[in-house]
Amino acid sequence: MTDRPHRSAPPGRPHAGTPASPDAGPASPGTEPQPSPATGSKTIDTGLRLLEILRDHPDGMTISELARAADVHRNAVARHLTALRNHRLVFRSGTRFTLGLGIVELGAAVQHRLRAAAEGALQSLADDCRATAFISVLDAEEEVVVLAVAEPRDSDFHVAYRAGKRHAVDRGAPGIAILAGRPPHPDERPIVDESRRVGYAVTAGELQSGAWGVAAPIVTKGRPAQASIGVVKIGVQDESAIAPRVLTAASEIARLL
Repeated sequence: MTDRPHRSAPPGRPHAGTPASPDAGPASPGTEPQPSPATGSKTIDTGLRLLEILRDHPDGMTISELARAADVHRNAVARHLTALRNHRLVFRSGTRFTLGLGIVELGAAVQHRLRAAAEGALQSLADDCRATAFISVLDAEEEVVVLAVAEPRDSDFHVAYRAGKRHAVDRGAPGIAILAGRPPHPDERPIVDESRRVGYAVTAGELQSGAWGVAAPIVTKGRPAQASIGVVKIGVQDESAIAPRVLTAASEIARLL
């Protein structure tokens, strides 16, 4: 049997048996490349990074701008954007790309699930503490929006709180609790670190004069918190009596998600 001389693969073409890069072009006709698990993960990671970058640029970005921001070849970015547009996660207007309506629909589905899981715990918390209870969610990394509210059924008066109310994430117990359920950030307020240590946040007068609030992050399966549950009352209350109830409600909701 005659040995055949070894030939190097032409530049730009992988050797036989070598997985193609996830950003490589389409395979030759008749071939069906089988990406390794690592390759698949990298492809998904790149697509998610592009969505995160677009989230931070509401006015949209071009393919070249996205390629520079993600440190990915523009041809690969174009392919990812095509796939994301097919699922309505990205919208194209001229040469610029923004997040698509599919993102809103996914977010609405998550919020619906959170509302369903929280409904019973939220009302129980409001009744037990005789205070207005609420669920807040992180929005755009810098704001918190109130998703759901429950008022106590046996109370002479309570703080008025409405769904849809927004405020800065680093002000008020709801946002601070969410930050406490996420990895530390070098510029965070000292109260965030203290809340992370004890498991809940307490603030007074930060969002409304005279209002006192306690909130705890809702943490599911070790992922960074995206929501919190809490109560708000007029005047400083007994933290040792209310905080355990808030923590129990947060754990109950996380278990149902």
